[in-house]
Amino acid sequence: MTEYLRGSCLCGGVAYKADKSTVSKASHCYCTMCQKQHGAASGSYTNVASAAFSFEKGAELVTEYHSSEHGRRGFCKVCGSTLTWRSTQTPDRIAITLATMEPEYDLPVQYEWFVENKPAWLPTK
Repeated sequence: MTEYLRGSCLCGGVAYKADKSTVSKASHCYCTMCQKQHGAASGSYTNVASAAFSFEKGAELVTEYHSSEHGRRGFCKVCGSTLTWRSTQTPDRIAITLATMEPEYDLPVQYEWFVENKPAWLPTK
């Protein structure tokens, strides 16, 4: 039986699912673009196979912003929830935001990217 990661946007207009067996490279990204888009210290994502990801409802509510030559950021155009990040260099993978998942993401986060941009106001361990 296939296990899925499931999630939705803040307004509930968009829902997605992804085959959990394709998960790899969960991360917290501290790049300034992720910080600005999320309004937080980092953007937290996990990668799944693009072919194993689908919108269960509200695909028409999702729009993408081409934030750089390397990627496109998907979000709900009603409530603004950040949902995905797609690399232009690896179209066979899609990153989905950890905080939009229901139930809560329960696998380990293996990577931190752009730690030199980690805000000074973020608590240390």
